[in-house]
Amino acid sequence: MSAPDFLDTNILLYAYDAADPAKQHIAQDLVRRAVAGEFLVSTQVLAEFAVRLLYKLSPPAHPGEVSAILDALGPIKALAPDADTVRRALEAHAQYGLHFYDGMILAAAERGACARILSEDLSAGQSYFGVKVENPFA
Repeated sequence: MSAPDFLDTNILLYAYDAADPAKQHIAQDLVRRAVAGEFLVSTQVLAEFAVRLLYKLSPPAHPGEVSAILDALGPIKALAPDADTVRRALEAHAQYGLHFYDGMILAAAERGACARILSEDLSAGQSYFGVKVENPFA
């Protein structure tokens, strides 16, 4: 079996944001595949996603709506951080100059033995600790 890929927060956000239909279509396909077991996320990704829905959307999503969306995403394997993940995020910050929370994403993807992180926010083409970043919208 090949290594799984890791979805960054922005993929989930685009799947639920109709402002850019082309990105939404790509993101929805990726989320469907994630629900089918092809991709991983972290609990941090789910938390960031929930925060964006609750506080950054206009109008903000209702907590019940966010809960229903998280239920729908429930089949996606989510990795929970631990002390080693935090330490590895610090190493990513020191070695690559990443923001700590981006380092947490990288550390989770590495811990999940992921081949790639699908993200619009990290540098596409860059490899961090052997995990390559790809922008699925490029």
